[in-house]
Amino acid sequence: MRPDDPVLSVVVPMYDEEEVLPIFFERMRPLLDGLGISYELLVVDDGSRDGTATLLMAAAEDWLQLRVVRLLRNSGHQAAQSAGFRRARGEYVVTIDADLQDPPEVIADFLKAARDEDVDVVYGVRSDRSSDSWPKRTTARLYYRLMCRLVGKQIPFDAGDFRLVSRRVVDAVNALPEDGRVFRLVIPWLGFPSAEVPYVRAERAAGTTKYNLSKMLRLAFDSVTAFSAAPLRLATWLGLLGGAMSALFVVGALIIKLTGRSIPGWTSTVLAVSVIGAIQLLCLGLLGEYVARLFQSSQRRPQFLVGYDSLDDSGHHTFTEGND
Repeated sequence: MRPDDPVLSVVVPMYDEEEVLPIFFERMRPLLDGLGISYELLVVDDGSRDGTATLLMAAAEDWLQLRVVRLLRNSGHQAAQSAGFRRARGEYVVTIDADLQDPPEVIADFLKAARDEDVDVVYGVRSDRSSDSWPKRTTARLYYRLMCRLVGKQIPFDAGDFRLVSRRVVDAVNALPEDGRVFRLVIPWLGFPSAEVPYVRAERAAGTTKYNLSKMLRLAFDSVTAFSAAPLRLATWLGLLGGAMSALFVVGALIIKLTGRSIPGWTSTVLAVSVIGAIQLLCLGLLGEYVARLFQSSQRRPQFLVGYDSLDDSGHHTFTEGND
């Protein structure tokens, strides 16, 4: 680290958050100023279409620690976090969303835990999710149970993207060659010493969630395919099951034929074709997901492009993730 680098970098991915920004700044600035350490608030604008960028630039005029990084296009929450990790300069890096469901006041507890327990990762663990809807709580519970089974017990249950990591972890994550990383799985997988800080998850302060059902499903599927070959093994087992069922149908058909009790009909045919066809399509779909990931990786397209960084004297800078 350079002598002028801050102790703490707070990375905040944002997408169309103009409604919550005034509340976010009102809570975040006095909190960070009161920590008594040097810091930067690194906001990654993920191609917002509303007035988010305008509000950020206006706030940065009289808040020297506010650093605005704008992506050229909407690249997704995980890509925005990657951009923040690439650009963060702090000895410690905290990631937090702008909706204030994760209370910024817990950042002080993160720092204390990291220093007192001498750990590289401090996870914010949601001890109370009553503010979330029942479907969201249920799907989240299923997601973490599935991840613990596929990836390992080191995945902290009910820990999202609200966490603190040391510079060692940031450098390790940035050195990974993979694209489309899922941070809530990658960081525990690295195996650095960690601690947990429980907190109560609040309701969104303003605006609407940008993480709809389709994005949550996409995150779950990316998590599975990025960290486990279990779906491919499932396809293999389904193929074996389909083969066994086909053999049973053949044996049954031969027995009926030899006993002279064969009756022309379509029920057995439709049943056999439906079952085997469904299994084949599922296996092809699972295989296609992995082939698609290999294809995207072979293209070597950047995960994100940075169009502006307020820290750069030039004002404009393009950054290609993975090719620098």
